[in-house]
Amino acid sequence: MNRYCMKNWMLALLSMIALQAMADTARDSIPPKNNKLSIDLQFMGRGEMRYGGITVDEDVEETEEGSSEVPKSNFLLSRTRLAINYQRDWLEACVTPQHSGVWGQAGKGAFNLYETWVKLTSRQGLFAQVGRVALSYDDGRIIGSDDWAMASQSHDVLRVGYEGHGHKAHAIFAYNQNSSAMTGSSYYVNGAQPYKTMQTVWYHYDLPKFPLGASLLFMNIGMQGEDESPEAIGKKDKGVTRFQHLLGGFVSFNPDCWQASAAYYHQFGHNEEDMKIDAWMASAKVTFKPKSNYSFTVGYDYLSGDKYFAVPSKGSLGMVHHDVLRGFSTVYGAHHQFYGAMDFFYVSTYLNGFTPGLQNVYVGGQYSPLRGLTINGSYHYLAIATNLPDMKRTLGHEIELQASYSLSRDVCLSVGGSWMKGSETMKKLKRSSHNNILRWSWISLNVTPRIFSTKW
Repeated sequence: MNRYCMKNWMLALLSMIALQAMADTARDSIPPKNNKLSIDLQFMGRGEMRYGGITVDEDVEETEEGSSEVPKSNFLLSRTRLAINYQRDWLEACVTPQHSGVWGQAGKGAFNLYETWVKLTSRQGLFAQVGRVALSYDDGRIIGSDDWAMASQSHDVLRVGYEGHGHKAHAIFAYNQNSSAMTGSSYYVNGAQPYKTMQTVWYHYDLPKFPLGASLLFMNIGMQGEDESPEAIGKKDKGVTRFQHLLGGFVSFNPDCWQASAAYYHQFGHNEEDMKIDAWMASAKVTFKPKSNYSFTVGYDYLSGDKYFAVPSKGSLGMVHHDVLRGFSTVYGAHHQFYGAMDFFYVSTYLNGFTPGLQNVYVGGQYSPLRGLTINGSYHYLAIATNLPDMKRTLGHEIELQASYSLSRDVCLSVGGSWMKGSETMKKLKRSSHNNILRWSWISLNVTPRIFSTKW
């Protein structure tokens, strides 16, 4: 190759490099597509058929033999959500309108905003979120969204925290009012949330290269009652806020084919009627999964309870007075998934709000015979936690079966049923049906397509 050809070849190569560099520079000057917008739809419908259960006086019909019998109950529930999510660099926002109700319901059900919040996140892991948020921590026992319920749970809060390097630390603050009145309005009743104020601190740590995680949770909940002191006479706002506290922890350990978790929580402080609280709960659960398509589970829950009805210091004729409440409250947890699917406990109350506590011993299993199909079964032995006069502790035995099949990635069909043999203690405390044979079956359709997604 002569000098002339070599020179031309080198010039051509340099020109190509220069053109590539110019292209790279031009491409780098194009702003990246940092804006993301997505719209997700959820429709969940569920039909239920109940025979027996918790009754009120007007539901009970006297048969010719003089026994009480609860008629069968059939109904259809539905929920529709439209989740609109926007994200750009350090900014994220979400708006989720929701409609829920019973088919044919007077008033056409309930329409509200399930979530509406904005969130700012730094590269160092710090974040701040404000608005109406569906909160869920650990296994959801104390704070959970309770997705089974059509309306579910969300909270109006400010949440700040840090997440990074195995550490998660969240602080949550809430303050609720009934209206924006210019004067007064301190007495908070019948609001969107059951509490007046709430402050929560949650810390979680996952050990590096070891399947162990642990959490600590502290809640300070301000519940408001009516101030009946002589100083409150004539006041426009008679509300007084009294604080109850919850402190505890959750541990999970997941080596290989085992999954184990345990929790303990203690409640103290005062309720809205200024009665002292001293209650606790503990739980443990172990799952063994020898193969990917089946597993076995065993667990135990204990929630402390009272021996007598709650009677405040002002008293009530004929009632036993006691100064300390021992009945544990599961506050804002996803109760349906823990204490039996028929929702007799901590979703509905005992007679007149009495809380004798609960013991829940359960065993179960899960099996997937083919792709998309999952079958679950479990047995629960249920009993009260306290000794009551002339009552045995056993509440009943509950058997549950459920099958779910994914028709596609965003369509799931589920069916389930529960059978419970209640005891005389169950009948007295919960006013269950006369024969104590309680049955419940349901079928559910859950459709969750992403209907729109774009970047710019």
